[in-house]
Order: sequence, then C-alpha cells, then structure tokens
Amino acid sequence: MNLIDKAFGVSPHVLAVRAQRFELISANLANADTPGYKARDIDFAAALARVQASAKTPRKTHEAHIATSDSRTRVLYRTPAQPTLDGNTVETEQEHAAFMDNAIRYQASLNFLNGRIQSMQRALRGE
Repeated sequence: MNLIDKAFGVSPHVLAVRAQRFELISANLANADTPGYKARDIDFAAALARVQASAKTPRKTHEAHIATSDSRTRVLYRTPAQPTLDGNTVETEQEHAAFMDNAIRYQASLNFLNGRIQSMQRALRGE
C-alpha cells in the first residue's frame, strides 16, 4: 500500500469510476437516436468492491508475475424497460437521472477528498 492509498483510501478510485461512468452515460445520451445502440453503465458497488479487494491482495511488481486479481471496472449493458423497434436501448429520462445522480455523488466525493487534503495541510502547518 503506497502513501497516497494510506492517506486518501479509496477516494481517488471512487472519482475515477465516477468519471468513467460520466463518459458512458454521455455516450448513451449522444447515441439516443442511433439504431441498434446498446446503453452501457457501471455497477458502482461491484467496481468499488473490486478496488477494495485488490487493495488487500499482493501487487504484481514484475511482468513475469501472475496477476492475482482483476481490478478493472466492468462495463455492463442496460436492460430497457421499454425496448424500441430499432434495437436502441437508451432511455433518455433514465440517462438524465443517472447523470445527475452521478454528478451529485462525484461532487460529494470531491468535497470529501478536499476536506481530507485541507485537514492534512493544517496538520502539516501545525494548526
């Protein structure tokens, strides 16, 4: 476990997964009218659990070593509540709601991380 992981915990990983989710939801919204496009998303809880599990397993320090876990975020396809005739699975209202929910949670994660950084700065200054 490196110094950043000790100081910030999973917060940087949370922000990375949320940023990836922004990209996927944006792509879904951009392709809302594309025939055959399949909406994609991330299971955030599963992604976070993988990050936490990978933090507890030994790291691969050489290319000849065998990887012990897969900490990559898996992208899943959404199942639409009402499928369309052209095969597109994007439901615009759900995508907008998911985007706003992700934005609020991303901002909360940033605020939490900012508080942690400010706390460390005060401790270093001796305040």
